[in-house]
Amino acid sequence: MATRSPVSFIGGLFDSNEGELRKLRKIAARINELEPEIQRKTDEELAQSTLRFRDRLAKGESLDDILTEVFASVREAAKRTLKQRHFDVQLMGGLALHKGHIAEMRTGEGKTLVASLALYANALEGKGAHLVTTNDYLAKTGAGWMAPIYQALGATVAYIAHEKSAIYDPAVELDAVDPRHRHWRDVSRRQAYEADITYGQNSEFGFDYLRDNMAMDLNDQVQQRGLHYAIVDEADSILIDEARTPLIISSPAEDATETYYTFARVAAQLQPDTDYVIEEKQHAVTLTEEGISRAEKLLRVKNMYEGDVTAVHYLDNAVRARALYRKDKEYVVKDGEVIIVDEFTGRLMPGRRWSDGLHQAVEAKEGLKIQRETRTFATITIQNYFRMYTKLAGMTGTAATEAEELFKVYKLEVTQIPTNKPMVRKDNPDLVYKTEQGKWDAVVAEVKERNEAGQPVLIGTTSVEKSERLSDQLRRHGIKHEVLNAKNHEREALIIADAGQRSAVTLSTNMAGRGVDILLGEGITDLGGLHIIGTERHEARRIDNQLRGRSGRQGDPGSSRFFSSLEDDLIRIFASERVAGLMARLGFDDSTPIESGMVTGAITQAQVKVEGRNFDIRKRALEFDDVLNNQRTVIYGQRRLILEKGDVRETVLEFLRQEADGLVDTAAATPDPEDWDREKLAAGLGAMLNRPDLVATSFGELRNQNELRDRVAEIVEETYEAREKELGEELTRAVERWVLLRTIDTHWIEHLTAMEELREGIYLLIYGQRRLILEKGDVRETVLEFLRQEADGLVDTAAATPDPEDWDREKLAAGLGAMLNRPDLVATSFGELRNQNELRDRVAEIVEETYEAREKELGEELTRAVERWVLLRTIDTHWIEHLTAMEELREGIYLRGYGQQDPLVAYKREAHGFFEEMEARIASGVAQTILRVTVRTAEQAEQEEKTQTTKTGRTRDASAFRL
Repeated sequence: MATRSPVSFIGGLFDSNEGELRKLRKIAARINELEPEIQRKTDEELAQSTLRFRDRLAKGESLDDILTEVFASVREAAKRTLKQRHFDVQLMGGLALHKGHIAEMRTGEGKTLVASLALYANALEGKGAHLVTTNDYLAKTGAGWMAPIYQALGATVAYIAHEKSAIYDPAVELDAVDPRHRHWRDVSRRQAYEADITYGQNSEFGFDYLRDNMAMDLNDQVQQRGLHYAIVDEADSILIDEARTPLIISSPAEDATETYYTFARVAAQLQPDTDYVIEEKQHAVTLTEEGISRAEKLLRVKNMYEGDVTAVHYLDNAVRARALYRKDKEYVVKDGEVIIVDEFTGRLMPGRRWSDGLHQAVEAKEGLKIQRETRTFATITIQNYFRMYTKLAGMTGTAATEAEELFKVYKLEVTQIPTNKPMVRKDNPDLVYKTEQGKWDAVVAEVKERNEAGQPVLIGTTSVEKSERLSDQLRRHGIKHEVLNAKNHEREALIIADAGQRSAVTLSTNMAGRGVDILLGEGITDLGGLHIIGTERHEARRIDNQLRGRSGRQGDPGSSRFFSSLEDDLIRIFASERVAGLMARLGFDDSTPIESGMVTGAITQAQVKVEGRNFDIRKRALEFDDVLNNQRTVIYGQRRLILEKGDVRETVLEFLRQEADGLVDTAAATPDPEDWDREKLAAGLGAMLNRPDLVATSFGELRNQNELRDRVAEIVEETYEAREKELGEELTRAVERWVLLRTIDTHWIEHLTAMEELREGIYLLIYGQRRLILEKGDVRETVLEFLRQEADGLVDTAAATPDPEDWDREKLAAGLGAMLNRPDLVATSFGELRNQNELRDRVAEIVEETYEAREKELGEELTRAVERWVLLRTIDTHWIEHLTAMEELREGIYLRGYGQQDPLVAYKREAHGFFEEMEARIASGVAQTILRVTVRTAEQAEQEEKTQTTKTGRTRDASAFRL
């Protein structure tokens, strides 16, 4: 299937959505027809539903055959237990989830209740059904809320959390304020997974999978039934925002505390722009040559790039920690620890740590106690974990803008479910100010006006720092308010619950409080409902849509408005020129906003651009992890086979035979028995088999290598059988499994470390080439090789045929003369030649002669300097061109959809081609430049610079070399 552009993809989504909704409405109508029949069932009959449905499945009916009756039964159970009846649109949402789609449903449309339909239906197959949430609280609360429905149908439900797991038991009565938290009985992790339905946080499911694949006994695994069906709540947050998050099981590695402090001090003395360049678009920092030199002086080392280059890694992390990771934005400091703030939800993520030593670098920057680095035992990304489910579905209020990514990565289609009541919220156009302060003043004025009228206001900010800044301004104006951000997320549900009351003002960092409904207080509908204020556009449109979506639930009135400024990150980095140009033409001052569809369109276009870039980054991360994922599948498959098979005697013996064969190959490399090293063979075999009694004579009289192999195989078999008799069969089998698993795990851990180092090293290749040139000094042979390659290309063009009569000697002389700066070369310079090989040899001689003459003219030291200058200049020039080409390719690639090309395939193919072309251009560029360089004295360079400055007012490069 050809991939389309984002615009055509979303257009197609809307076209197909109407068709899908028509199908769902028909099935919902059939469910409604069954309602009178199901209503007549007694509670006892309803409680037999699970057994009855499973019996029908066992007799050959499919889940789709019984689906309408299953859904009707769930709705009846909800009516009897929760006094809630699923609306038709909720039935449609449940059907979309059953089909393995993302159900996009507005805030307040009852997603928790919708999920109960599909969860129960898919649990009937007896393989488990999982509801995946963003945190433990929502898992426990959602499970406790829906549990009476499942209980009434004869099904079991459990939840898993970070430190415990429990199953719903009405006989248990806990002392809990929230009734949804009262009826839980603690059970083992495995028992929680054995329940028909299991709720839990995304990372808990993933970590359990990793731990299962480190288990030394099958009975220690908890996900015994595999990964059958899952509904991911807040699917955009988990499947997109957290997609690149690696789940890692690790242990502390060697202590490098002092090293982190040292590099933090060095980074503090480096200056932005001079010593390093901040690339905000890429969220990256690049050290300049000046920065590297300065760091080397501060560290008192000659060259950080010598040896294992770990110093480069420490320095890079220290500079990133200082330049890119800001307190109260990317992280907060709490109880002496650096705690990451979720970029999208604003929630704290305790326990999560940045990898590759970055977290330690931030701790060092803050002067905190450094937690030791870790060694990875097992790892998987959120993306690859959820791709393993046989059937995956999801729910969210905002998925349409990410429909393409959800389909490409997870094969999930998005179905937009209509609201139960018409949505009447009014979304006002953006107001854009010149300065950030102008924007904040306008926000405060708007809040004050609404607050005095009694209308509740919810304000969204993009960081803890900005929420606190606005809070200070509101406080100075005497406006009472609540702050909901990463620093006090414990009070999240309580604050959100009151956000719809009269005169309530609530500041929320991004989507903190997501998943909790805001109910309007008495009389609020007459005031216009909840008013939403966005203080900055987010990089992703759906985050803005989520903020707006907190208002206007279930047909309630509401309104929204976004305030922006030219100093906001998104506009400043991606759209400032377009928006500033509009404001300048229209003559706006700092306090006057521009309210224009053109400005809103420019901002939206910037968001689309950033979304595309972030999608590319996630795709790239997935491609890297896919390599590891395929290997992980093989390793975990081998472990599973060992655990399930029980008897691995033949596998162990085969490994012993292979190892013994290797010893024979080494000790008896030649056919002649006289040349064999029997002592070496006896020592190696003795060490392997724990047989110190083996000596050179243990092998007997043998005539050839085959007889030796047979004798060694006999010794292996005899030794192993003797060991079996000594330990007994049962214990031997246990030892075999333990040794196999332990060995696999040890080498897998080493492999993970090597793969991570390889991934990091890939990005250092081009910079490593530069550093090599700087450090190596003598690159004469490299330059000559480039000259020979370019000369060969000229020969290929001018002498394409074997017949010397057809050669274009004038063209060859002109091309070679231009490259070598030899205007004296003419057609007769090559002499009488009989074939192409002779011509190539003659051209190579001319290249060598010319280069040696140039060396004599300049002297060896100066020649080496010219070579390095040309090489570095050429690499830099073509690397910059390559980066530009890659950016243009990335931005334009989706246009290929119109030409029926797959953009991903085209991107990969052309990106690889671009890199190869760049390398070829570097070789050609060096060859075409090296003999054309003009060398000036320092005095000449200085005088030329002064002359140029006097004439033009601009300085030129005062290098001693000039083309």
